[in-house]
Amino acid sequence: MYGLLTDLYQLTMAAGYLQAGKAGEIATFELFVRRLPPNRNYLIAAGLAQAVEYLLGLGFSSEEIAYLRGLPQFARAPAEFFEALARFRFSGDLWAVPEGTVVFAGEPILRVRAPLMEAQIPETYLLATVGFQSLVATKASRLVHAAAGRSVVEFGTRRAHSPEAGVLAGRAAFIGGCIGTSNTLAGFRYGIPVFGTAAHSWVLAFESELEAFRALQRLLGPATVFLIDTYDTIEGARKAASLGRPMWGVRLDSGNLVELSLAVRRILDEAGLSDARIMVTGDLNEYKILELVKERLPIDAFGVGTELATSADAPALGVVYKLVELHSNGRTRYTAKFSEDKETMPGAKQVFRFADRDVIGRADETPTRAADGTPAEALLAPVILNGELVADLPPVEAAQRRAQSSLQRLPTACLSLFPIDPPYRVDYSEEIRKLQESLRDTRAGATR
Repeated sequence: MYGLLTDLYQLTMAAGYLQAGKAGEIATFELFVRRLPPNRNYLIAAGLAQAVEYLLGLGFSSEEIAYLRGLPQFARAPAEFFEALARFRFSGDLWAVPEGTVVFAGEPILRVRAPLMEAQIPETYLLATVGFQSLVATKASRLVHAAAGRSVVEFGTRRAHSPEAGVLAGRAAFIGGCIGTSNTLAGFRYGIPVFGTAAHSWVLAFESELEAFRALQRLLGPATVFLIDTYDTIEGARKAASLGRPMWGVRLDSGNLVELSLAVRRILDEAGLSDARIMVTGDLNEYKILELVKERLPIDAFGVGTELATSADAPALGVVYKLVELHSNGRTRYTAKFSEDKETMPGAKQVFRFADRDVIGRADETPTRAADGTPAEALLAPVILNGELVADLPPVEAAQRRAQSSLQRLPTACLSLFPIDPPYRVDYSEEIRKLQESLRDTRAGATR
């Protein structure tokens, strides 16, 4: 029921809200990224489907409530708190940008509006699932861009930070543009194509490399990918070529990939296997792929594991979940932080996308049109209203298409694997600026 899948302080705050008579106040929280990770010029939003599943399934079992009752932090919690947990369900609203949408720093990805206690508890889970999947989807898109039309497959479950993280990494990588994953459960759950044949242990399990190759070919037929670098890559290529069709191709996992890919291509072509493909794996990232592509090598596909499933060069995303409005007794109180380097903007917001820039405005604003009269696209749309799902959640294929379309509309410079200056233009509307200044003045007056 997900109830305990959160940080303790979410629950202690929830108890405190109830004790202070604030649990029923209507809060609006927004989830966004303070700043983009190093070398990232955009972010691909992912994880919405899991966020929705969590919110609609959120609750507490009797065993979980009994556990909380026994913690010293809840010794003074009112009995009403545990009663509230027993009947807990999310009754609020969720607005979100669709999965696969390109977003930038400061732009709300999710907006939650619900009674304060209901809106507070989900923070931890929402940050985790959206932050992780958005990181991996963005990393995948960079790898796919570097591959310049060659296929990229996600191979990272064995290096992921948990088995479940491997499943979600496969999902997110597909949204980011990979053609598939090695994770079978991700394929089963989400309908993602799965790839993989055999490891070095397969070859080592047989008396000879040729025997291992024959057995694999009998099993897999046209899906056969021979892993040819267990002993000697060139000899492995010759043995694979000697078996002829059916095969998909061969995989190189080590060595000088420039020299080996050229030599292996010659061996395959001389054997009349010009349609056999070459896949390369082994500690790849977008920069290594970029260099290999620049060499115009006969590589058809890349398998990327550790670097993708962990977003190794940027393994954490500065995603936050901040209170921006509080409604009580017919009054709206706007909230914001003014601390250095962690300032936030008050009020529920919408992101308006024009052809050349984004504008973060108030949720109820009507944005101005572009100079050519084109209206802006409002990115956040309702997904849950009053605790009920009101939008279809498209399959991952649709999220992948959206990501591809969103990236195609970006200025070419944004697709660089290195930071660009100036970055993509994101402005705050005049209405948001006025609200911030009004709140700042109010806070300054209150502290005099």
